[in-house]
Amino acid sequence: MFMFLFLVVALVVVVGAVTLSVVGGGESSALPETPPERLQDPLPLDRPLHRGDVEALRFPLTMRGYRMADVDDALGRLGAELAERDARISDLEAALAGAAHAARSTSLDKPAEEDNR
Repeated sequence: MFMFLFLVVALVVVVGAVTLSVVGGGESSALPETPPERLQDPLPLDRPLHRGDVEALRFPLTMRGYRMADVDDALGRLGAELAERDARISDLEAALAGAAHAARSTSLDKPAEEDNR
């Protein structure tokens, strides 16, 4: 019985302390609003992204996870850069295939000319 009474008194003291600190503490009656966290180190705009940029990217936490706007901006930027790189790789592969085809056709034409001499 003594332990139960002790726990009830301890619970009342804790609830009272929390209530006083939240309601009656400070200059205002409510807790002050905190500014929302923002992405500290956004992806660099002055150069292409590197693997280290993506690995170092950390999103600030909010009540339900991450700020959707920050994540959407980062994913949009990554998607745009990947699309640019894919287009550049496609152009280079096409140019390489064209150069290989041209080199092959000239190498096939030269022996035929030498045989006719």
